[in-house]
Order: sequence, then structure tokens, then C-alpha cells
Amino acid sequence: MDERLKAFERLLNVMDDLREKCPWDKKQTNETLRKLTIEETYELSDAIIKKDAKAIKEELGDLFLHLVFYSKIGTEQQQFTVADVLNSVCEKLIYRHPHIYGDVQVKDEEEVKRNWEQLKLKEGKKSVLEGVPNSLPALNKAQRIQDKVKAVGFDWDDKSQVMQKVMEELQELQEAVASDKQQDIELEFGDVLFALINYSRFIGVDTESALEKTNQKFIRRFQWMEQHVTENKLDMHQMNLEQLDEIWNKAKMELNKSN
Repeated sequence: MDERLKAFERLLNVMDDLREKCPWDKKQTNETLRKLTIEETYELSDAIIKKDAKAIKEELGDLFLHLVFYSKIGTEQQQFTVADVLNSVCEKLIYRHPHIYGDVQVKDEEEVKRNWEQLKLKEGKKSVLEGVPNSLPALNKAQRIQDKVKAVGFDWDDKSQVMQKVMEELQELQEAVASDKQQDIELEFGDVLFALINYSRFIGVDTESALEKTNQKFIRRFQWMEQHVTENKLDMHQMNLEQLDEIWNKAKMELNKSN
């Protein structure tokens, strides 16, 4: 037997054992697993950002376990089996890749995406945006919305147009701030973020990954500051911004040396 099939069969057998014999596993439902699955997905995301292959492997294993767990519950409730799940996705992939499993010709990735969205509409979906989960974090949701509408041709021609839109939205935000109307300020701020996320696509940047890298960079620098302040018996609460900024610049220099 193929090593991949043997490994998957082993996981299925372990899941059967846990569901039958472990008090914790026996109590789990789709609802109790949901937030744990979200946590595991974020842990995988962290591992990917860190380029930690060992951690990626471990987190993928955790996610495989969750997928098998949901399938086990589906079987118990006579809704579907793991075979149904896997065959369903295979059938969908084959149908949506006629350039691989049919005689359709495509010239590039963008044409593949356009065909994908058109086929989804033929399946009965009323909007190309139906595939964007409501519970997706706003930053990721904005990027997925823009990817979806791009696939049907609703997009800018080049990045200079998008940057012009960013500048327009910034101007409108400044005007809203000047008006001191909080509702308008919030709406215009959202428009600025949406435009920036749009620009990120044109320059090949994943917004979530870019922002998280900046978060981690800030954390490293600030923790260096805290350590420096402690070692020099200073009190951060008693220091002014100019003094703190001087230490911040030292942190940037020291950490840049180690990178």
C-alpha cells in the first residue's frame, strides 16, 4: 500500500480509538471543535511566517486531525463519511479544472481564476462573493473580496491608478477628521485600508503576512527597549518620549545587526 494511504488509514484508526475510549474526545462536537480549529489554523499561519518547517509539519498534523474529527462526527450522525468529503472535493476540483481534465485551453493564472468563478456561478451561486466567509477577519476578507471581483474583470488596469485612489481616500479621511464626525471618520478610514489592501495586490504583497511581520518586528524592538531600561535601572514610566525614542533607535540598530 502507498505510504500516504497507510498513514491516512492510521490516522483514521487512531480517531476511531479516541472517539470510543477517550473521555475528552467522546464529548466533542462540531461546535466545541470550531474555535480550536481556528486556533490551530493561526498556529499554522505563525509557523509559515517564521518559515519553521518542523512547526509547519506539526500544525498540519493537528489540522488533519481536526478534519478527520469533523468527518467522524458526520459519520456518527449519518450525514457524511470521510470518503464522501474527499470524493466531493475531488469531483469539484476536476470540474473546476477543465484545462487539466478537459479540452479547455488557458494562457495564464488569471484566466484559470476567471474560469473558476464562472464555473461556480454555473453551479447555482448567485454572486462571486458568496465564497467569502462572513466570519473571516476583516483584513483577509477585504483581500478575498478584491481577488473575487478581479476574477470577473472588475479591477484597475495598473498600480498607479490604485495609488491615486489611495491618495484620494487619504484626502477624504483628512476632510472627515477635520469635520470631527466620528461616523464619517470611521467610514473613510475603512476606505483607506481597503484601498491600501487593493494596492498590495498590485505590488505582490500579502497584507496579513506583511502586517504580522511588522507586528513581530515591533514586539522584538519594544522588548529590547524594556530589557535595556531594566538593565540600566531606569523607569520607562518616568521617561519622556524623546528619551524613549532614543532607546527605540538603539533597538533598531542592534536588532538590524543581528538580522
